Amino acid sequence: MAQFVVRQIEDEVKRRLQRRAARKGHSLEAEVRDILRDAVKGEGQPMTGLGSEIAALFNGIEIDTEIAELRGHTIEPVDFGS
Repeated sequence: MAQFVVRQIEDEVKRRLQRRAARKGHSLEAEVRDILRDAVKGEGQPMTGLGSEIAALFNGIEIDTEIAELRGHTIEPVDFGS
């Protein structure tokens, strides 16, 4: 496994990382490894927009009914009785 040293980290950043690690029951090293792992998790995969991510959630689900188009309809604001 590879190792590297990160120099000149601000004292406050180190303290916050230590507190974060302690809250999770991790060592400082384990917490930094988790942060680095999460930071590169999606590397190499194409970036997608929100619409594409939502569409992917429903991929393979078929709708049997026609969806009415809403063009030309007036939408009235809701009255909450204020």
